[in-house]
Amino acid sequence: MIMENKRNYQKEMENVIKDLNGEKKTLLLHSCCAPCSSYCLETLTPYFDVTVFYFNPNINESEEYNLRKSEQKRFIDEVYGNKVKFSEGRYRAAEFFDMAKGLEKAPEGGERCYKCYEMRLNETAKTAKEGNYDYFCSTLSISPYKNTEWLNEIGKRLADKYGVKFLPNDFKKNEGYKRSIELSKQNNLYRQNYCGCIYSKYASLNELIEQEEKEKAEKEKAEKEKIKEEAK
Repeated sequence: MIMENKRNYQKEMENVIKDLNGEKKTLLLHSCCAPCSSYCLETLTPYFDVTVFYFNPNINESEEYNLRKSEQKRFIDEVYGNKVKFSEGRYRAAEFFDMAKGLEKAPEGGERCYKCYEMRLNETAKTAKEGNYDYFCSTLSISPYKNTEWLNEIGKRLADKYGVKFLPNDFKKNEGYKRSIELSKQNNLYRQNYCGCIYSKYASLNELIEQEEKEKAEKEKAEKEKIKEEAK
């Protein structure tokens, strides 16, 4: 049986850029947070006139939402100034919960996440069409926890729906995720430990608890073995 090779979306993006022949096009870049946008902007700004679109109704806590937004704006202002624009979409957390109805217990990375990608990319494509942008895409593919195949499939479908070009991408390639961590440290960016929705927050907390319990059990085991050795 011949296995079909996965598409190299990073290479596809490079080919699109090559075909621009140095002509800068406008791009609406959906961003979930400043850390994820850092490498994406570093990669895209030499070739596109970028506007960062902050649309994240999945973030259920307003304090968290506003903190990420302020960090996004600060990063743009301090690093790019007026070379990169910022645009905020509406913030109604109820939209996310309406979308997630019936999927509350879905595992991280499952159907609920697919619907969340679709919701955010749909608003991005719609806004790109209304603003006469040449292209749109999202920073989400930089995360090793996000499904790049889904993101590009959704993006292409919405491009056909709205009549605006989707820029294929896989920003985690070429050590993009590692570079985003470096840029976050350099610019002292707030870096959250969960995606944004309450379900991912609970999953992150559960992982932390499990890790602490595992470490505690290993420590207790080591102490018991030490006592046995000393008793010999």
